[in-house]
Order: sequence, then structure tokens, then C-alpha cells
Amino acid sequence: MRVSAKSDYALRALIEIASRTEAIPVSAEELGRLQDIPHGFLQAILADLRRSGIVMSVRGQSGGWRLARESSEVSVADIIRAVDGPLVSVYGLRPESVTYNDSARVLQLVWIAARANLREVFEHITVEMLSSGTLPPDIIKLTKHDEAWRPH
Repeated sequence: MRVSAKSDYALRALIEIASRTEAIPVSAEELGRLQDIPHGFLQAILADLRRSGIVMSVRGQSGGWRLARESSEVSVADIIRAVDGPLVSVYGLRPESVTYNDSARVLQLVWIAARANLREVFEHITVEMLSSGTLPPDIIKLTKHDEAWRPH
């Protein structure tokens, strides 16, 4: 899986929004400045997140963007799906929709297994965890293996 700039920026913006006390709205300009996200790109990301019910805009002089749901209810998977679509796709199709001939059919199982592993991490990590800097022990354990840090 490749994490797109769009997903990375969306996650960074949401961490910034969630770290505000009492759900005070944050302007797109401030989000962009604090997280070094290009303004036009951020506006498109926020629009995607709004359509998915993750953020809402607040109008007025002290308006801006805030979470539409509790930060504990929004997962990394929700965010990636909102801005980039399915966690795993094979030439634009979901793994269960891909068909192969007999000799390559095993590939579908590989794509399904990869998606299951991504879900295991991305669906359990919430914006609340990210904004507090606290990840579950089982996720931290995955980062302790030398192989996790080694490029291949």
C-alpha cells in the first residue's frame, strides 16, 4: 500500500483539529500553515472529509472546521477511504471483484490478506489516539521489530 499525500495531509489536518480544546473550529488557512499543507489541496481534502461526515464547516467570523463526530469514533481507515477510496484495490477494483484464471487465482487471496492486515491496524487507530500520541500496545509492538524499519 502506498499512503498518498492526500491521506497524509488529511490525517495531519484532523490531528490538528482534534487537538483543539472544546471543539473550537480551525480555519483552513491555520491548518495549512501549521501542517505545511498547500491551501488548494487542503480545501479539496476538507471537502472530501465533509462529504464523508468526518468534519463540518462552521460559518462566521470565528468559523472554520471541526470534527463532525467524536475523535474516538473516526478511524484512520475512515479517513483514507474518504479521501482515497478503498484501502486496497487491484487496478481500480476491490480484491473480491478481481477475477483470474486458474493459475493466478491465488493472487486474489494475497490481496484479501493484505486488506485484512491493513484493516487490523487502520480500523483500530482513531483520531483521538493520534491527537493524544497514544497508540495501543499491539500497534506499538509491530513497530519494535527490526524488519518494520528496514526498507526493502
